[in-house]
Amino acid sequence: MKILQILARLCAILAGLMLTAITLMTCFSLIGRNTTGVTLVGDFELTGVAAGAAIALFMPYCQLQRGNIIVDFFTSRLSDSANARLDRFGALLLAVLFAILAWRTSLGGLNSYTTHSETQILGFPEWITYAAMVPPFILTSVIGMYQGLLGFGSGMKAHT
Repeated sequence: MKILQILARLCAILAGLMLTAITLMTCFSLIGRNTTGVTLVGDFELTGVAAGAAIALFMPYCQLQRGNIIVDFFTSRLSDSANARLDRFGALLLAVLFAILAWRTSLGGLNSYTTHSETQILGFPEWITYAAMVPPFILTSVIGMYQGLLGFGSGMKAHT
């Protein structure tokens, strides 16, 4: 589990760095636009590309920390062991869904690559964003599978 924790943290750090860079770029573009009339062409395209990749990169850490929203309205009166079984089932379900998401995102990226799909202004290849999203989706799936089969362990907090 230690390697999954390290990889999830690295993904979250990378996502944070990406969002920080995009924030700085946006500030630079806005200040330039409002003071000198100079702006960064296609800054909104880069913002969209980086935000999509960053969201995917935050997913493994979110699952590791059990930070996903849990609606426990119907299960609040169940025993702790019943809730634990449901939580593990939910982790397995999430693992399956993220595996499917990784597979479909891979196919979307391959299609984007073969059709040379690009952003409109900058011509940024869209397949790069897909490629950045697949590894964290796979990692999230592996973390969910681990949690579903082996439990949540001491390093993972339960958010209620």
